Amino acid sequence: MPDQIVHAIQTTNLADILERVLDKGIVIAGDIKIQIADVDLLTIKIRLLIASVDKAMEMGINWWQQDSFLSEKAKETELDKENKSLKKRLEQLEAKVK
Repeated sequence: MPDQIVHAIQTTNLADILERVLDKGIVIAGDIKIQIADVDLLTIKIRLLIASVDKAMEMGINWWQQDSFLSEKAKETELDKENKSLKKRLEQLEAKVK
């Protein structure tokens, strides 16, 4: 029985790679800077995080929960704040009229 050849490279399919990236997370960062004669005209910092929702929340990232465009709960909270503010202004106006 001949010895089997062991390859250092393992084949990995796209699903395995995606699962690993979402489980661990990956950060891509870069800066774009426009200068003329050593004078900075524009600097753009680009940061991209790719991770699963669970991993992002584990890292303390949950901005989508406070975005009223993405979250119905956040929309209700925003409406509650506006409602309280309007009630307070109405009370102040009524107090001035009396």
